[in-house]
Amino acid sequence: MSTPVELGDRPLRLTDVWNVAAGRAQVTLSPRALARVDAIRAHVDALLATDAPNTYGVNTGFGALAEVRIEASKLAQLQKNLLRSHATGLGDPFPVDVTRAMMLLRANVLMIGTSGTRSVVPTLLVELLNRGVHPIVPQKGSVGASGDLAPLAHLALVLIGEGEAVFEGRRCSGAEALLAVGLAPIVLAPKEGLALINGTQAMTADAALVLERAINLCKVADITGALSLEALLGTARAFDPRIHAVRPHPGQGASARNLARLCDDSPLALSHRGCGKVQDPYSLRCMPQVHGASRDALAYCAAVVERECNAATDNPLVFETDSGIELLSGGNFHGQPVAFAADHMALALAELANISERRIEQLVNPALSSGLPPFLSPDSGLNSGFMIAQVTAAALVSENKILAHPASVDSIPSSANREDHVSMGTIAARKVRMICEHVEAVLGIELLCGAQGLHLRRPLRSTPALEAAYERLRLEVPPLDEDRLLQPDLLVACRLVRSGELVDAVERVIGNLEVPHS
Repeated sequence: MSTPVELGDRPLRLTDVWNVAAGRAQVTLSPRALARVDAIRAHVDALLATDAPNTYGVNTGFGALAEVRIEASKLAQLQKNLLRSHATGLGDPFPVDVTRAMMLLRANVLMIGTSGTRSVVPTLLVELLNRGVHPIVPQKGSVGASGDLAPLAHLALVLIGEGEAVFEGRRCSGAEALLAVGLAPIVLAPKEGLALINGTQAMTADAALVLERAINLCKVADITGALSLEALLGTARAFDPRIHAVRPHPGQGASARNLARLCDDSPLALSHRGCGKVQDPYSLRCMPQVHGASRDALAYCAAVVERECNAATDNPLVFETDSGIELLSGGNFHGQPVAFAADHMALALAELANISERRIEQLVNPALSSGLPPFLSPDSGLNSGFMIAQVTAAALVSENKILAHPASVDSIPSSANREDHVSMGTIAARKVRMICEHVEAVLGIELLCGAQGLHLRRPLRSTPALEAAYERLRLEVPPLDEDRLLQPDLLVACRLVRSGELVDAVERVIGNLEVPHS
């Protein structure tokens, strides 16, 4: 387990979110921040004890019903009604790691203090998180504007003993889950239901976890690209630092340095020095420029998402004044920043797969592969080799082109036109998760093809770093000397890419490869 992540006194880092989501770290709450939360709540209670004017979310209805005043005796019921009426999500549940990140981020928002809840609310959220009670949160139903209302309502229902959760692998009611871990449901006080659902935590959690995978894929793309370069008898001269110094995009330089280190002093490259070939195809020669642009885009996305992890996205927000508090109604729940970041991430990841698929084509096409047999099969004709693996990569790349259409360019009015512009950020985040899965698969296919290409160049060998990648694959996938069922090989390659095992094998030899930096 990693060091516990404490909420309330310092900003969350993306690494904190990743560790908690994966179950590698517990969560604690700062006693000082808890006291601040309760102090602000005391001001809210004092306001309620007076003949307070209509205050959105405290003594009024919601959305288009904001002008309807609710009598004091019904304010607790109002909060329960809010969660029940807004839990309208459909589709498959979010993966558990996304739900855990969502719980962490919502607790972090409440610990800022501007939501005006009692400290028992973030405390119960964190208790559920630490004890492995995960609300079942459907993925569809949010337009990403007045917060991720439907997803967060499903999450919040478990706190009041309703809804559904998963505990120890079993789906059960929220009441059963609380009972199983010895916790009691809470009765929501005025404003607390709204404070639990008004925000961007579903889209932000989803995007944050894709970022972890995306950063790994930047390294993987450099590794598999270098494997392909070696197998295709390409040159590393395009990675000369002088080229990249005069076009100083940070990502381009980082990718070029990675590729140069991966290909440095290759016996295989020495074997074809002086061959007369002048330039490699763009998919090989322009790897720093293409991989690097994706890196720079991801660095921007990481900065946006990390800021959003620490943002107060409730409405209204409660601010202390010299005489008490002031409640300000605004729009911090609007998901536009995260929607843009998720859409930008989608483009960046899709391009890693686009260029990878072109390298796969270079490897399997005998007209392009510098003497490799058709489809990388030693006995092609009788054997189809990697012919259809390339088709699979092409299918995934084409699907990515559809998924990469930005969700954030759409908007649709809701709530009787009160919410007349929305972000679609949750849809953008869900799409980029799908794209990420496809990119992992395409790079896995390139790993298989690049390794097969090295096998066919034997007895010549590549660099120690790339031989480490080759050998890690060969622990589970033998060379393809004749046709066999390929899907198991693809699944292994996808796992090595996604899990970080491929990168680990290379970095044990060469040291850490560079990652995107904001």
